[in-house]
Amino acid sequence: RALNLFEAMPKAKVNPSVISYSATISACEKALNWKKALALFSAMPKAKVTPDVIIYSAAISACEKGGQWEKALNLFHAMPEAKLSPDAITRNSTISAFEKAGQWQKALGLFWA
Repeated sequence: RALNLFEAMPKAKVNPSVISYSATISACEKALNWKKALALFSAMPKAKVTPDVIIYSAAISACEKGGQWEKALNLFHAMPEAKLSPDAITRNSTISAFEKAGQWQKALGLFWA
């Protein structure tokens, strides 16, 4: 439902905002649709919307739930380039992605970093 509303925004002449992207990416995460979450995340620059820490966390969490630890790690490492610092939620989601994939050494490395 959230995705349908988001996709209807341009027809209603409503520009997506950081809040609508965040809510929709979070909905995709809860629906276990990591591919759509990442597609939305990737579409943000074209929409002239800058992702914040909350959106990075939601996208990383979607990757974690989808078993995509490498994609979660790529997002985590992209944050400093975007001039964002990972918070506890972002870090925990990334560590959880490692744990679910059996990458305990990477999880420990990030935990102690």
